[in-house]
Amino acid sequence: MTPLHMESGSLADGRQILYYSNEPAGGRAAYADKRDLGERVSAGEIRYDRLRDEWVAVSAGRSGRPQLPVACPLCPSRDGELTEVPAPDYEVAVFENRFPSFGGFAEPGPLAPTEIGPEMEVAAPASGRCEVVVFSDDHDSSLVDLSPERVALVVRAQAQRTADLYARGDVAQVFCFENRGVEIGVTLHHPHGQIYGYPYTTPQTRKYLDAAKRHKAATGRDLFDDIIASESRSDRVIAENDHWIAFTPFAARWPFEVQVYPKARFADLTELPDEYIDSFAPLYLDLLKRCDAAYPGEPMPYMSGWHQAPIGADREFGRLRLELVSIRRGPGRVKFLASSESVMGGWVHDLGPEASAAILKGAL
Repeated sequence: MTPLHMESGSLADGRQILYYSNEPAGGRAAYADKRDLGERVSAGEIRYDRLRDEWVAVSAGRSGRPQLPVACPLCPSRDGELTEVPAPDYEVAVFENRFPSFGGFAEPGPLAPTEIGPEMEVAAPASGRCEVVVFSDDHDSSLVDLSPERVALVVRAQAQRTADLYARGDVAQVFCFENRGVEIGVTLHHPHGQIYGYPYTTPQTRKYLDAAKRHKAATGRDLFDDIIASESRSDRVIAENDHWIAFTPFAARWPFEVQVYPKARFADLTELPDEYIDSFAPLYLDLLKRCDAAYPGEPMPYMSGWHQAPIGADREFGRLRLELVSIRRGPGRVKFLASSESVMGGWVHDLGPEASAAILKGAL
């Protein structure tokens, strides 16, 4: 097993910070956070939308988060600049989000209720946890610029965070994700992602679980195995190796959409063997390079995240996979989610899945 070295420290308002490295720990946790932050910000509550049968987080404290600051809060603390990362250097750093959508309380809280009474207004504490994952201490880099070894370290850190968050007792599902590009709405350009520990199973995941259950009942087979078998015969495969396959799905919704599946079944990142993590890194970097080369001079804005099986009911129907989507629909053009997509959920693909797959396949 590839060793993962981790040090745990604390920030001025009591939040935890973790330093991950491929080499033995270097004393980074010993650096003190010298800022005066006052009391930590906690998330508010989740409210139940009875019509949509889903939870909505209400977190007024997030309105104070940074907006394109002069001093980047994700850079290491050096040269008199005090940031969220007290150490003067690091490989991968993970810390509790200062402005969380979930969590921020002194102790883990309850999971969201699964039995809802007849009252119309149902609310609960926004338990769980939100974390920031910083991929590098180099402000001017991007994930695509990193080495395969660094990307593998990021995945291993995400896997450990997934295990730790599930052990809290107030997290039903863990989502590790990255947003990149001003077109997406990113306000901090330092290479980083986030982790959400939801106190409920997300609506999209419930849809996937229900679809997998129906497929199993109708065919006796695993839905995700059948998807891989079908897509591997298509001309929409972007990249492939012994352990992973990346493809644009038959019914893609976004102008550019790529699903990355492990060829064996794993519920979440905690189950990935070392050889799968190590082989994922170069394949994912190849995919990101293709995205950036699709329209030369215009780095691809994207949203990318790991689908992981939730804890609890129907976990056996979930499957680990990564999804990358972009609103880029052409040179200098992006797709805005207007009324049909945003209000009605009726998607229209602007390019055609085969056309967008062909652009990525021919990009390098």
